Amino acid sequence: MSISISIILVSFLASIIRSTFGFGEALVAVPLLALFLPLQVAVPLAVMLSIAIALLVVIQDHRHIHIQSAKWLILYALPGIPIGLYLMLQLKEGFTKTALGILICLFALYSILKKMHSKNTKDHKGWLAVCGLLSGILGGAYGLNGPPLVYYGDKQGWSAQHFRATLQAYFLPASTLALLGYFMQSMVTATVFHYFLIALPPTIIAVYIGRWLNKKFTTTSFFKLVYIFLLLLGTVLLWHTFR
Repeated sequence: MSISISIILVSFLASIIRSTFGFGEALVAVPLLALFLPLQVAVPLAVMLSIAIALLVVIQDHRHIHIQSAKWLILYALPGIPIGLYLMLQLKEGFTKTALGILICLFALYSILKKMHSKNTKDHKGWLAVCGLLSGILGGAYGLNGPPLVYYGDKQGWSAQHFRATLQAYFLPASTLALLGYFMQSMVTATVFHYFLIALPPTIIAVYIGRWLNKKFTTTSFFKLVYIFLLLLGTVLLWHTFR
């Protein structure tokens, strides 16, 4: 299978997951892209796709956005982005892939096994700070802003539509800032941009499919199936790294 076809398939799958659930495309795209691309190509490519998806969703569903939550999550994420970028550039690729695989597995296991907890009706500034900062660090390092945001949105009891839309209001500026960091580090090369143009058409199609699915699938059992898939994906990445 050629690299172009692989990129089309990965971007389509990842974009459907992101558009359906509001997060998760990096958890799919980065490890799969890293199977046939260097991590310093896979990460900025995933971030560029994240920006495209977020822009489309914000235009589509801006009325469902929790503006205050998105604002504070973005502000708390700002100091985390350069920390994450520094870690990615300083750590060896094999170590980073291992950390990424472990992160995916732990997040998936937590999501599968967690018990229901009480929902908050108002924003909790402490959790906003913790989740925002962690999302910035993970976003700068791996393009993986999602897990801390998922935890916060779940804790707040957001509906599927509000969850999807609010996270895109966060991802749009956060991913743009991360991309600016990659530009400053000369990581957004002609090759990355070429792969982005290949991935963009299937990504746009997937966003509309995901929007339709978002209105259909909101049950806990469906989310658990996705988390099981992510657990398998993290395991495959770890196997590939140690092979």
